[in-house]
Amino acid sequence: MPFNFPILLTWLRVALIPLVVGVFYLPVDWLTRYEQGLASTIIFIVAAITDWFDGFLARRWNQTSSFGAFLDPVADKLMVAGALLVLVKLGRVNDVFAFVIIGREITISALREWMAQIGASKSVAVSSLGKIKTAAQMVAIPMLLYNDVLFEWIDTQAIGSVLLWIAAILTVWSMFYYLRKAWPLIKETTDKMK
Repeated sequence: MPFNFPILLTWLRVALIPLVVGVFYLPVDWLTRYEQGLASTIIFIVAAITDWFDGFLARRWNQTSSFGAFLDPVADKLMVAGALLVLVKLGRVNDVFAFVIIGREITISALREWMAQIGASKSVAVSSLGKIKTAAQMVAIPMLLYNDVLFEWIDTQAIGSVLLWIAAILTVWSMFYYLRKAWPLIKETTDKMK
């Protein structure tokens, strides 16, 4: 397993996931609900920044590795899934949205793994649609974790909810996009198995 600074940042993101979730389980006499939301928002934003920064540094310093390519999306998916589960528990996200987003992540991860095994991973490379979906999620989640009015006029709950709707729609759309791109290979493989 290679070890370098970009991979260290990815491991940091993995380590921050329990903190995003854990602050909501602290006793209220330690942190108020507002402080819990603020703390989890800050932790989530730091984790999201490491997501961008580790990839940037790995490419810039030519420190990309197959382990880093494996760990980075796993950390992202764990971070999003953990935050969504907390938001469902707090009643800030509908469980159907969480299921759609997490289910899509599992489906596409499995598809990418299978495509890599048959040597066709470029068929399901990240698209701009997937990047827009991720951006919508990464803005929506901290807003919903914060769940208050920011600067006395920005309703983070309303904006976060709209962005999560957009993320859920793009989640389904991008899943069908990837499945459609992979369909010829899926059909070819299943035809060979008959």
